[in-house]
Amino acid sequence: MKNKSTVKNWDSKLFKRILKISKPHIKLLIYGVLITVFLAFLSPLRPYIIGKLVGDYVRLSDERSLLLGSLLVIGILVIESVMLIAVSYISSDLGQRVVKDLRDQLFHHITKLKLRYFDQNPIGMLVTRSVSDMETIADIFSQGLLVILGDLLKLAGVLTFMFYINWKLTLIVLIPIPVLLISTNIFKKAIKSSFQDVRKQISSLNSFIQEHITGMNIVQIFSREEVESNKFNKINEAHKKAHIKGIMAYSIFFPVVETLSALSIALLVLFSVWSISFGGVDYGTVTTEMMSFILYISMLFRPIRMLADRFNTLQMGMVGSARVFELLDSNEYINQNDNLNLTEFKGNIKFNDVYFSYDEKASVFNGLSFEVKAGQTVAIVGPTGSGKTSLINLISRYYEFQKGQITLDDTDLRDIDLNILRSKIAVVLQEVFLFNTTILENITIGAANISRDEVITAAKKVGVHQFINELPGGYDFEVKERGGLLSSGQRQIIAFLRAYVYQPQLLILDEATSSIDSLSEEYIQNATYELTKSRTSIVIAHRLSTIQNADAILVMNKGVIVEQGTHNELLKKKSHYYDLYQNQFISKEES
Repeated sequence: MKNKSTVKNWDSKLFKRILKISKPHIKLLIYGVLITVFLAFLSPLRPYIIGKLVGDYVRLSDERSLLLGSLLVIGILVIESVMLIAVSYISSDLGQRVVKDLRDQLFHHITKLKLRYFDQNPIGMLVTRSVSDMETIADIFSQGLLVILGDLLKLAGVLTFMFYINWKLTLIVLIPIPVLLISTNIFKKAIKSSFQDVRKQISSLNSFIQEHITGMNIVQIFSREEVESNKFNKINEAHKKAHIKGIMAYSIFFPVVETLSALSIALLVLFSVWSISFGGVDYGTVTTEMMSFILYISMLFRPIRMLADRFNTLQMGMVGSARVFELLDSNEYINQNDNLNLTEFKGNIKFNDVYFSYDEKASVFNGLSFEVKAGQTVAIVGPTGSGKTSLINLISRYYEFQKGQITLDDTDLRDIDLNILRSKIAVVLQEVFLFNTTILENITIGAANISRDEVITAAKKVGVHQFINELPGGYDFEVKERGGLLSSGQRQIIAFLRAYVYQPQLLILDEATSSIDSLSEEYIQNATYELTKSRTSIVIAHRLSTIQNADAILVMNKGVIVEQGTHNELLKKKSHYYDLYQNQFISKEES
């Protein structure tokens, strides 16, 4: 367990880091501080003037002085209102600017993380970090720092005026303050505990909802609606209980504050009556002091009451920022060495004694070695779990291997700039992901250097222009989330066209034709022919048509290449490939 000094040191470092991210907007912070300091002096001045007006000018019927004093109070109120609006706007603006910068930084960081990180962490957690936790950081600036500074300075100003007016009376009305401070401390701890629990439950809610909405087809196919709803009810109930703990703390604390405030006013009245009756103080003086002190008590208790809430807002922001910074500090990203720019890529790929494991426990490859020559189309076949997709992941550096070497044209894969490397590789997966936008934007992925005319020309060449044109809106057809309005075959066609317009030097087809209809297959065969011309291609295949014409076929089993050769050569051997061909490919073609 962390000791108190360690926790304070951690909070101090975290707070400094939060202030550091606001450095680009330091002018706004300075303006906010200056206005806050000005308000801290101006606000306590108003009750003092009102007390004077009532105690002196009203009692003496000095109408002229009363009018001037009233105008002065109104002027102070107007200035105070304008300044409050200004500091509120500045603090909120500062918070949103900081969060915008930090959210950009976080999303950029997330896009650089290894795929392994997403395998190990729920997407809902990342959504919570990027959205909900970010808003708590905005609250540090909009409802935390400047507001707390203003409240503390206002308290100092109020107490200064109170002691100046009557120090004895001030000590009398401050009698309930120790009880208030103790209550505030208890409230602060209760709210902090409640908030941490709430943040935890929100993360669980986000993860559960994101996962089950994405997989709703599975929920409905297996009639799991009631079961999953019951699971959600339990998570939602825990979320409700976490919020109720905070509501209970507020429900107790605020009435306590109001009671203590009323007690201070009661003590003020009692002391004032005693002063007139037994202390020899004249009525006018008591009236002036009472009027000022009643206003000061309100100004005294309200900031103290709100400070507990403000400090918890600050604490919420600290907890949220700690979670965001924890994600930002994660080093689960692809390391780059010399960042070589591969200016010319012929397409020669070589695996040399490669060792790879996803979790560093169960090995996928133990010394894998093979070569794909430039311009070849190589098919990779094998049973499920043999390591076919893992091989693709290593070439694109989605995952890092532990030992050995992979080279492109005799250049170590790890020495090539990652963006350059991936710009030369196009991967078409079995499960195609489409964004909730138009077909055109899903093909170009927002690339400014690919025009609509180039996409249309490519579609005509591949033979899918007519299919796209027949859709409502053609290339501007909105495919909705994950391409839900298109069939699996249509999504595959879009994925092939996406790969084609990028004109990669290396094409990888990862079981890209395993679940499509005959019409879509005809389109895709045309696309495959166009794509594989004059470039190195690696095809993970489940259909006979995709492997018969391959220059070479690698047969994998349990992370090892057990056979390699052409289709006819491997059939003549009547070994691993022959059995796979008879049991898997022929049966699929017949079906």
